[in-house]
Amino acid sequence: MKKRNTKPTASKLSVLRQLCNLIPLHLVPKLARETGVDSMARTFSPWSHVVSMLFAQLTHAIGLNDVCDALRLHSGPLSALRGATAPSRNNLSHANKRRDAALAERLFWTVLDHLQKLSPGFAAGRRGKGLARRFRRVIHVVDSSTIALIASCIDWAQHRRRKAAAKLHVRLDLHSLLPRFVLVESAKAADSIRAAELCAGVNPGEIVIFDRAYVDFIHLGVLHGDGVFWVTRSKESLCFRVVKKLPKPTDKRILKDDLVMLKNKDSRAHYPEAMRRVRALVEVDGKEREMEFLTNNLQWSATSVADLYRCRWQIEVFFKQIKQSLQLCDFLGNSANAVRWQVWTALLLYVLMRFLCVMSSWSHSFTRLFTLLRATLWRKIDLWDLLRFCGIAGGHFRYLGTPENAYFPGFY
Repeated sequence: MKKRNTKPTASKLSVLRQLCNLIPLHLVPKLARETGVDSMARTFSPWSHVVSMLFAQLTHAIGLNDVCDALRLHSGPLSALRGATAPSRNNLSHANKRRDAALAERLFWTVLDHLQKLSPGFAAGRRGKGLARRFRRVIHVVDSSTIALIASCIDWAQHRRRKAAAKLHVRLDLHSLLPRFVLVESAKAADSIRAAELCAGVNPGEIVIFDRAYVDFIHLGVLHGDGVFWVTRSKESLCFRVVKKLPKPTDKRILKDDLVMLKNKDSRAHYPEAMRRVRALVEVDGKEREMEFLTNNLQWSATSVADLYRCRWQIEVFFKQIKQSLQLCDFLGNSANAVRWQVWTALLLYVLMRFLCVMSSWSHSFTRLFTLLRATLWRKIDLWDLLRFCGIAGGHFRYLGTPENAYFPGFY
């Protein structure tokens, strides 16, 4: 009988180097030239800047000294990462403040596109399961998350008297659980103002799910005219006129299923068509609550409308993972550019980790993967063998919930 290995296979490359090797070789210098960052770099290269920001995410660095001192102590293994060098405190602070964060943004989208081409399975996600099988079309989930900042030293993001925050708007593909559109800005503007921008790339026949904060009838009218199906929650202040009462399904939690039209003259001018209103009982914190869902699709069953909105929970899981595991609490700079650098590198690390999970069939939690990478950054262990070795030990947990598991409590 063949003896099972008790530890992962050794490698000539550190885990951090293997992770950074997922980024194409000449991509960062190319983007630095295109964005003008290359002309601002002297002793601290754009590639060293990217590696430093990824290291800050992986180690949960709470300050510039944390990053600089740790990288200086590992200057030998760091230089093996395509000649990366450790920054001084002033160099890293100045780079975050002055170098255009468009470099980090374009790097994120280019790496995401590269990994999707490298593995079609990574791009397709979990098609053919649950709601994906039932609808057989692309489903987008739109939402935002607020990132708290320090009001006393970040005046550009102040949106209340004593509060400052940035806002992360995301359109997430429900099948692959990968971002399709991301917008980072201050939290001053209402979500509905960004609704049209977030849904600009949605094609006819696809489905968009969003919360009631994004309800804007001008935007909904445009989506309906483009042949896009949408599902959202109704605002309490909206006034409707019931056009037709539809038969209630056998599911007792579906209370009403009506075709309605808007009563308000201005709203009806922007959206003159009839829409579907489904009222259902939803269990929240152990108590059943009534919720109203709106959609422009008049053929789906009421249960399907409720099922679709339940899937919106997946984007809440996404926000929870990047905010609790990655470093989006303590920032290495106070300027808007520095905050964007840190948010985009956090999203870049999220995509790299998602790719590792899909390719290695990782079955444990996102937090466990992050902890494993952080503990072995400078160890010379084969990364794929490490994931396979730890992925079969100590129980079985799903890395991310599948769409059919994204239901509110109380629905079956």
